[in-house]
Amino acid sequence: MEEILRTIYYDINSTEVTLANSVFKLVLSMVLGVLVGVERKRKGQIAGVRTFALISMGACMAMLLSIYVPQVYLGLKNGDPGRIAAQVITGVGFLGGGAMIHMKGSVRGLTTAAGIWMTATIGMAVGVGMYWCSILATGLILVTLVLLEAWEHRRNIGHENRVLKLQVEGIVQDIEAYREVFNRHKVHLSTYFIEYDYERDSTQLNFVVLAPSHRNYLPMFQDLRVLGRTKSLTLTSQA
Repeated sequence: MEEILRTIYYDINSTEVTLANSVFKLVLSMVLGVLVGVERKRKGQIAGVRTFALISMGACMAMLLSIYVPQVYLGLKNGDPGRIAAQVITGVGFLGGGAMIHMKGSVRGLTTAAGIWMTATIGMAVGVGMYWCSILATGLILVTLVLLEAWEHRRNIGHENRVLKLQVEGIVQDIEAYREVFNRHKVHLSTYFIEYDYERDSTQLNFVVLAPSHRNYLPMFQDLRVLGRTKSLTLTSQA
C-alpha cells in the first residue's frame, strides 16, 4: 500500500504530463474555482460556481497542453509553454469585462472581474504543479473577498459621489436647512444645482454629496422629507 501511495505521489508531481497527474490537476483546479465561485454567487454576482470552476479548469487545461505539445512532439524543440499562458490571460480579460456592469455612471463587478483573472492564474499554477501555492492563493482570495469586505463595512472605508434629487412644492429660497441635515448625518455637500418651475410652483434640488460607500441613507431621507412639501426624492450615482 505504501508503495502504491508513493507511486501515485511521484506520478502526480511528475513534470511530465500523464493521465494520472492531468486528472488530479483538473479536479484540484475545479475545486479551487468552485470555492471562489461559491463566495461570488453568495453575493448575487453574475459569475458564480460553474463559471469560476470552468475558468480554473480551462486555464489548467491550457497549461497542460502547453507542456504536453513539446513533450510529445520532439521536433518542436522551441516550444514555449509560456505562449499559451499569455493567451489565456488575454482571453480571460474579455470574460472579466463581461462580468462588469455599467449603470448610470457607476461600474459594478470589478471585484468579480479581478476574481476571474486570479482564478485563471490559479488554474495555470495547478497545471504546472504548484499545488500548495494554488491552494494558498485560493485561501487568500477568500480572505480578501470575505474578511476584508467585513472590515471595510465595519470601518466605513471608502467614499463615493451621489446625486440626490428632491422635487419640492413651492419655490425654495434657502438651502441652509438641507445643509444642516447633511452635516448632521456626516454627508459632505460638494455642490448643488437648483431648477425652478414657476408655472407649477415647484423646485428641483440637485445635491452632489460625498458619503461613505456603505452609508445607510434612510434616516437622512426622513429628515430631508420633512423640511418641505417633498414630492419625490431620488438617489443616484454621479454620471
